[in-house]
Formats: sequence, C-alpha cells, structure tokens
Amino acid sequence: MKKLTLLSIASLLLVAGCASSPEESVDSREQRAAAASSMHHYRCESGTTIAAAYPDSDSATVQYQDERYPMRIAVSASGARYVGGGLEWWTKGSGAGAEGMLVRHQEDGTSGEILERCTAR
Repeated sequence: MKKLTLLSIASLLLVAGCASSPEESVDSREQRAAAASSMHHYRCESGTTIAAAYPDSDSATVQYQDERYPMRIAVSASGARYVGGGLEWWTKGSGAGAEGMLVRHQEDGTSGEILERCTAR
C-alpha cells in the first residue's frame, strides 16, 4: 500500500511539472508551436545567419544580428516580401536552397541598400 501511495504522489508531481503555467493561454502555446515549426535558417554570403519564422501567411519575424524584427507581408513582383523595423526580407523558393535577401526599407517605401544575400539550409 505504501508503494502505491508513493507511486501515485510521484505520478502527480510529474504531471504537475509538465503542466503549463496558468498565465499562459492555449493560444499563446499554439502560436509558439506554430512559429517554432515554421522556423527557417539562412546562411548569408557574409557568414551571418538569419533565422526567420512565419507564424501565419501575413507575417514573419526575422532575427538578424541579435535583433528580432516583426514584419508584415508586402506587395512583391515575385517571391514573398515582408517589411518592418526599417528592413525588408525577400524570399524566393522554399526548403533547402531557397533564397533570402535582407534590404534596408526606405521611408518612401522603396528598397534601399542590400544588407545580406542568403540561402536556406
């Protein structure tokens, strides 16, 4: 009987330790899971690595030089273009070998200096 009680207590502690904190909503956990599952890593010609997450079809979060840039989808002639934080992230293709380019976004809405040319790993 004593072994059963100890086993029951240990099981409850294990389950409690795996449970989410009450402050974290189901939506928050789902958003984190979606972002993690759609994370892409790009190796740039300069040797820099860019990580980009695509939580939905209208947004991206680009991590570049230890900064995170939330971006929104923008009009492009080809590929996908995201704009935010004074930068543009253009991608063409998907999977390994896809191309990515990070560009300064000008105040007048045009593209400026190319910062990085990258390839997905």
